[in-house]
Amino acid sequence: MTENIRQALQGIWGHKLRSLLTMLGIIIGIAAIITIVSTIKGTNEQIKQNLIGAGNNVVTVVLNQDGYPYDMSWQGIPQGVDVISQQTREALEEISGVEKVALFTQRSYSENVFYRNTQFSGEMYGIDRNYLAVCGLQVKSGRGFTQSDFDNHRKVALVNGNTVNTLFGGESPVGKNLEIQGEVFTVVGVVALSQEFAPTISSLKEYWLYSDTSAGAVYLPDALWPAAYQFDEPQNVAIKVKNTDVMAQVGQDASELLTREQIRTSEKFDYRSQNMLEQAQQLQSMSQSTNMQLIWIASISLLVGGIGVMNIMLVSVTERTAEIGLKKAIGAKKKRILVQFLTEASVLTGIGGLVGVISGIGLAQLISRMMQIPVAIDVPTIFISVLFSTLIGLVFGLLPAMQAANLNPIEALRRD
Repeated sequence: MTENIRQALQGIWGHKLRSLLTMLGIIIGIAAIITIVSTIKGTNEQIKQNLIGAGNNVVTVVLNQDGYPYDMSWQGIPQGVDVISQQTREALEEISGVEKVALFTQRSYSENVFYRNTQFSGEMYGIDRNYLAVCGLQVKSGRGFTQSDFDNHRKVALVNGNTVNTLFGGESPVGKNLEIQGEVFTVVGVVALSQEFAPTISSLKEYWLYSDTSAGAVYLPDALWPAAYQFDEPQNVAIKVKNTDVMAQVGQDASELLTREQIRTSEKFDYRSQNMLEQAQQLQSMSQSTNMQLIWIASISLLVGGIGVMNIMLVSVTERTAEIGLKKAIGAKKKRILVQFLTEASVLTGIGGLVGVISGIGLAQLISRMMQIPVAIDVPTIFISVLFSTLIGLVFGLLPAMQAANLNPIEALRRD
């Protein structure tokens, strides 16, 4: 085999221009596939990062009824759904891939919330000690909730930037009082999404896709939620996972655990996960058919390259008829001749594949710089491309190799 490879390399070097032209179809095809796959993967990763934010690997598990999220703002407190116990919380924390768990209650709209004579129409949250860290919220002014706030049931609140603008007219709300369901709460801080968790927005279209255009949010310690809303309520769960790859599995495991442990009614209640990765995958799948068409079009170049290899190998058989006849005359078997020509074809296309990979990587980087499109080099695709190019050599070199192996040595020598 080593001798066959050495002879193949000598043949390629001896006919450099012809070999280059023969490999051109393989090079173009492999380069096109590498470029397309790298661009697609880079774009998909950018979509994922835009939606989930860098490092914001959060799965939200919410209570559902008949397949739709249950909104206590309109539907009231559900019967037969328990408040999440400490034991259940510990079980959630033990799920593989979970980094931290936060429990929260939520109202998408709350009527009886006022600052002076201005009514607030945003979202209300009752949050535990972990919620800010899990959801990537940082205190921008004032302070956050302390352990003492939870233990002593202090009537304090946090607000976000949208609330500052819509309810407080852009003025600092720290130290001011909110009336919530007839109870007075003091605003102690303003929170905002940390830069680490913020999506990358590079166009107006992306701004409208990712921006928060709600009226705002107010956060209360979960220990004070019954003081404002009179009753304990079933919580939702926010789970920070170790990486995006386990988000779907963690969401499924947590949903099954909560449904099994917390639901004790015949009503169609269950817990279901909502994670931004699923939204990213939906956006990615929208362009999947187009991407596959591009890859198939690029693959046509490989077919053309394979035909070129077959053509040049047939020419090579014709040129080396006397050499083949001499080898067979001195005892070379058909298998040896067959392997020799298959090796030459495979080496030729394998080199073409390597050159195509290098060209594809370079072209992908060039497109990235010129058009500001993210790329991600896919290592498995590189290996598959080189192996596939070698396989093309075997397939399209088979006919010329069989023709060479089946030559009659007497006839071959007579042709010289």
